[in-house]
Amino acid sequence: MKYKRVLLKLSGEAFQDGDKSESLSPEMLQKAARQLKKVHDAGIQLAVVNGGGNIFRGLSGLEGGIDRARGDNMGMLATMINALALQSALENLGVETCVMSGVEMPRIAEAAIAAKAVGHLEKGRIVIIGGGTGNPYFTTDSAAALRACEIKAGALLKGTKVDGIYTADPVKDPSAVRYDDISYKEALNKRLKVMDSSAFSLCMENDIPIIVFNWFKDDEIVRVLKGEPVGTVVHQ
Repeated sequence: MKYKRVLLKLSGEAFQDGDKSESLSPEMLQKAARQLKKVHDAGIQLAVVNGGGNIFRGLSGLEGGIDRARGDNMGMLATMINALALQSALENLGVETCVMSGVEMPRIAEAAIAAKAVGHLEKGRIVIIGGGTGNPYFTTDSAAALRACEIKAGALLKGTKVDGIYTADPVKDPSAVRYDDISYKEALNKRLKVMDSSAFSLCMENDIPIIVFNWFKDDEIVRVLKGEPVGTVVHQ
């Protein structure tokens, strides 16, 4: 395997069924857990930061009259629901886990402290970190970049619905071309929306490559970790 320790960012839609009739699909949770178990069984130290958009998005709350800060706090709680659900799915497969949170909630999760997270990783546990950064106005992409820096991950993996970063949205523009690799600065200058600028900047400053790949394709994450030419790599 190319990497010893990685951080995987999963959006809330990774836990949602295809027609979005279920916010938390047992089938999708089990599928995610099986993929993560393969990574764990390969000896990779794995941390996961998950979003909560399948349940609630802070920005969408604005349309309903919920102010941004309160809406973001609601979104952070949604990430914790997903984190606990993923923990349950993994433990049903016999994988040791630890759930941590950027928002203090000691009855259900440990505080997201870097040294403790590294300790759990070194003991062979998958660390699931919810609660975003613990602050409103920051996306879970920024939280993923922050946690990747804190645990000194070899790479930040972002699982999406498409197989990399394109010049335009490939769903809307059939002529869009996929990048095999791209620099942080180019991604920032072109305002590519696969991650927000804060996340790109954090990874650039700490020299952590970002690999964007198709999460929904079986075993694609294993190919990424083997160093195969999969997805798009953002690096110096």
